[in-house]
Amino acid sequence: MTAPDGPLPDVWFTRDLPVLRAIARLVDEPKHGGAPYLLGAVVPASGLPKADVVAAARALAATGYIEALTNHAGDIVRITGISGEARRLAGLWPTPQGEWERLLEQLAVRAANAPTDVERQRWQTLADAAAAVGEDAGALLMQALVGGYVPRAR
Repeated sequence: MTAPDGPLPDVWFTRDLPVLRAIARLVDEPKHGGAPYLLGAVVPASGLPKADVVAAARALAATGYIEALTNHAGDIVRITGISGEARRLAGLWPTPQGEWERLLEQLAVRAANAPTDVERQRWQTLADAAAAVGEDAGALLMQALVGGYVPRAR
């Protein structure tokens, strides 16, 4: 039980994110062409109780992560779409941090699997330099690349 003056328990990782991922899978599924989904379809897809799915859907709609249709009582009955940020949070679209991690992983794999010592050293040098740049600057670089904008030299 939470103290009246204390912070509320986190529901992002335990409720909202699993529901968002279930909705993203349904909305993005090609066999249905992104057709609207009844909220009831999200319950089995999320593995959570209906009350949790309803609460999560309300929170996700209120923050703009999902587009929802409601009935006359204001209850969400259908999910019609998700935002770009929801796609990134659900893992459908890249994030700068995720792409930086993928780049570091690829550099390590290429260094480990290089066919010659010279190539291995080159890949390792690049991997070491990327690691030295750090994740903050690396994420900024990947943000420019993922977003299609590469700053020009002055």
